Amino acid sequence: MNIYDTANRLAEEIRQSDECVKLRELKDKAYSDETNRVLLEEYKRLQLRLQMSMVSGAGQMPNEDMQRFQKLAALLYMNNDVQAYLMAEMQMQKTLADVFKIVTDAAGIHFELPTGM
Repeated sequence: MNIYDTANRLAEEIRQSDECVKLRELKDKAYSDETNRVLLEEYKRLQLRLQMSMVSGAGQMPNEDMQRFQKLAALLYMNNDVQAYLMAEMQMQKTLADVFKIVTDAAGIHFELPTGM
């Protein structure tokens, strides 16, 4: 058994899964509107900065960025297409985290995530 072949089969199963197909459809729909696209790109950029701040131990991102992120989130979640996409994306992230845990447990590697995540 080649572990890379197995990983590639898993990747293909993920790509073809109902959840992943639905996520792509919801993303296409959310990003088809130019205003949504621009706001989502800014939201994702700020989200990444927030996550990097948390992981690096720097604490929080600058207050103005945090306020901008919160305002964007509130605005984006008022749009049904965007909300459906972001919720599906969160569910896919949880599923992938579960798969990651299964794989790391199999390898005997255990990661402790900070509480509250």
